[in-house]
Amino acid sequence: MADLRSICVYCGANPGSDPRYREMAESLGQAMAAAGIRLVYGGASIGLMGVLAKTVLANGGEAVGIIPQFLKDREVMLTEVSELIVTADMHERKRKMFERSDAFVALPGGIGTLEEVVEMMTWAQLNQHDKPILIANINGFWDPLIAQFERMDDDGFLHKRFLGDAGAVLPVRFCATTEEIIPSLQRAIAEVSRPALEARTAPLM
Repeated sequence: MADLRSICVYCGANPGSDPRYREMAESLGQAMAAAGIRLVYGGASIGLMGVLAKTVLANGGEAVGIIPQFLKDREVMLTEVSELIVTADMHERKRKMFERSDAFVALPGGIGTLEEVVEMMTWAQLNQHDKPILIANINGFWDPLIAQFERMDDDGFLHKRFLGDAGAVLPVRFCATTEEIIPSLQRAIAEVSRPALEARTAPLM
């Protein structure tokens, strides 16, 4: 994994009460399109999900929507996406989102957003993948979750090196602005790729 070609973004199917969340989704969508990075997301046309996907498409980017059959009508799927995948259930949806993505970002959202990003963290902690994970803590939205992670660590339930301490192999990254998201993930991709590159170029003994 040497290039950041696609990002799976988890975010709300509701717009949220703060207009900054919409602005953030628009900003990220513009940045992804400008960088030629494909969006992989939950397929809805509403909420922050819809804002993000429509912004990517309006700026010439690509968006892959992945939505389970039972949510096609409830979340009003976006038919204009570059590619639409309808899955049998949520498990297949999450698996396909994982397979189609080089990294994962959590924007503000609800229980579904929280569940999806934490599952990716769980898989990484169990060494099932080495794809970067970033939590966009816009307007301090995820502060309570970060505090909970710190409590888990303080009480001995979390691998501290997983949270981005110095020397962390697979840190979860945090940022406070959308401008930081793509550069942070690009650095993470390079860090993950470097050991494999060094192994290929090391002189034979």
